[in-house]
Amino acid sequence: MAVSRLVLTDFRNHEDALLAPGPGFVVLSGENGAGKTNVLEALSLLAPGRGLRRAPLAEMARQGGSGGFGVAARLGPESGGIDIGTGTQAGAPERRLVRINGATAAATSLAEWVSVLWLTPAMDRLFVDAAGERRRFLDRLTLALAPGHAHHSTRYEAAMRERNRLLADDAAPDPDWLAALEARMAEHGAALDAARHAAVSALAERLATQPEGPFARAGLALEGWRGDADALARALAAGRRRDAAAGRTLTGPHRADLLVTHLGKNQAAHLCSTGEQKALLLGLVLAHAELVAERAGRAPILLLDEVAAHLDPGRRAALFARLEGRGQVWMTGTEPALFAAVPGGATRYRVADGTLLAE
Repeated sequence: MAVSRLVLTDFRNHEDALLAPGPGFVVLSGENGAGKTNVLEALSLLAPGRGLRRAPLAEMARQGGSGGFGVAARLGPESGGIDIGTGTQAGAPERRLVRINGATAAATSLAEWVSVLWLTPAMDRLFVDAAGERRRFLDRLTLALAPGHAHHSTRYEAAMRERNRLLADDAAPDPDWLAALEARMAEHGAALDAARHAAVSALAERLATQPEGPFARAGLALEGWRGDADALARALAAGRRRDAAAGRTLTGPHRADLLVTHLGKNQAAHLCSTGEQKALLLGLVLAHAELVAERAGRAPILLLDEVAAHLDPGRRAALFARLEGRGQVWMTGTEPALFAAVPGGATRYRVADGTLLAE
């Protein structure tokens, strides 16, 4: 489903912005700091999670505004579509509110309606950063294929935090309560692990069979804990003393890592050049978007922040050609000329100081 209307209220530097994009390419151009990435961040909040910047909610509210913010979108046609809204109120700046067709909903339920994927310059170090960054990236890929993934992730993390708190307490924890928390972690952790492996397997298979092209093909594998719910429950129970000493849980799917290889060079991604890593990441996201469109029956919304600036003209043209007809794709850049090769029919906005002007 494409966004046919987007309204931003007191979000970052946008006081009151209204966009009516088409279903294909949406191009946002303007100087650095104008607010282009802020629009993409607002769109990323239509999915579960903290958005593409992973910023605290209170930071998203416009300075000098009401103290809260709102992001409202119409999915599908302007007439008869689905209305999704999220934001905060001034009295509770860190409490996220979500509404679907006017009814209050959990943030995790957003995945049932829309899939949103993004690439930002900050992700250029994905293959050399800590495992947690790759794990979060994998979870976004998995969520697009398995909407229930967000629910399992939220429940697992909540149970793990409570278990860690109990183990850190000076008083001896209640063994029955610990066992109940570990059972909850085991149930949701096994579901997390299974969904991740299924996503990695499907995407790796797709990438392996693709022909060589302008974007490098990635080989994928998931490293870390593997097992069923019973095995995880036993491991958690056996590791209580060790986890108490470490101050954190040392066993479980929260320790997994996504291993990426450049198939053409048979080389680990973190050893590749910066340009090769960017090509790997872009090729991986493009293949995943196509996989989601096939498996879920709907193309994900793609948010590509400053991606064209890092590509030569040939690869830019190849990117636009591959994305044509693949759903709604939002792209930002400082110069409109970067998008000269975008096929006709694109929606174009010029962004300046939080103001959006249709071109």
